[in-house]
Amino acid sequence: MKVKGNVFKYGANVDTDVIIPARYLNTADPAQLKLHCMEDIDKDFATKVQPGDIIVAGKNFGCGSSREHAPIAIKASGVSCVIAVDFARIFYRNAINMGLPIMECASAFDEIDNGDLVEIDFETGIITDLTNSRTFEAKPFPKFIQNIIDAGGLVPYTKEAAND
Repeated sequence: MKVKGNVFKYGANVDTDVIIPARYLNTADPAQLKLHCMEDIDKDFATKVQPGDIIVAGKNFGCGSSREHAPIAIKASGVSCVIAVDFARIFYRNAINMGLPIMECASAFDEIDNGDLVEIDFETGIITDLTNSRTFEAKPFPKFIQNIIDAGGLVPYTKEAAND
C-alpha cells in the first residue's frame, strides 16, 4: 500500500501535550480531537491539513503522557503517516493500536522539508520525496503490524480475527 501527501515538519520532542493539549481531553471523540490537533505548536494545522498528509519530525516524537488521544487526533486529522527519527515507546504502541502508521527514518527528517510532497510505500519502507527526487529507506512493518493498521487498529483487528 502507498500513501502520498504534503509534509508538516516539526522538530524534536513533540510531546503529547502539544499533539493534543490536556484542556481538550474531556472528550475521546475523534471529530472533536482533530479540531485541536497540534494547535500549541502549529495553530493552523487543523485548518490546513488534508487527507493523506504526512508529519515528519525529529527525535522522541510523542513523548510525555501515555494518552491515546494523541494518535487518535493525528489519525482523525487525516494524516496518513508520521515519520520521525524515533518515537516515544508508549506513543509508538498507541499509534499501532489506533491504526496510525508510523515509521522511523532519521535521514528523511534531515532532508525532507515542510511542504514537500512525499510518497510512502508501506510494503517496502521506501519514502520518496517527490519534490526533490530523493528516496529514503525505513524498515517496513512486520506483516502482523501491517494487518493491525490495515484493520484500523487493534480493536477492529481483534474483532475480525474473532469472527474468522
